[in-house]
Amino acid sequence: QVQLVESGGGLVQTGGSLRLPCAASGGTFSGYAMAWFRQAPGKEREFVAGISWNGGMTYYADSVKGRFTISRDNAENTVYLQMTSLRPEDTAVFFCAAGQFLSDDEGRYEYWGQGTQVTVPS
Repeated sequence: QVQLVESGGGLVQTGGSLRLPCAASGGTFSGYAMAWFRQAPGKEREFVAGISWNGGMTYYADSVKGRFTISRDNAENTVYLQMTSLRPEDTAVFFCAAGQFLSDDEGRYEYWGQGTQVTVPS
C-alpha cells in the first residue's frame, strides 16, 4: 500500500512559478510510474504529466508542454511538478498518482494523493 501527499500549492500571479512535491510512503517508490493530474472548476480531471519509474521517460499534456517539468528523486521518495509561466487556466486542484505503467489514463493509477490547490488569478 502506498500513501501519497501533495503539497506546495498556493496562489501565484500570471507568469509566476510554483513547485509541487508529492511525498510517497508505504511502498517501493522506485517501482512505480508517477503522474500528476488536475481538475479545474467545472471540468473533468485531466492528465498533466507522467514519469517512468526511473525517470527515463516523461510525458506531458500539450497544454503544459514547455511550461511544466516533472521529475523524481527516488532516494527521497518524492516526485515534483515544476510549473512555470502559469496562466489562469492552470487554476485547479492538482493530484499526484502512482501506478505500474506510465499512462495518461487515470484508470491506470492505483494510488492517489489528496490534492493541492493551485490558483492563478486573472
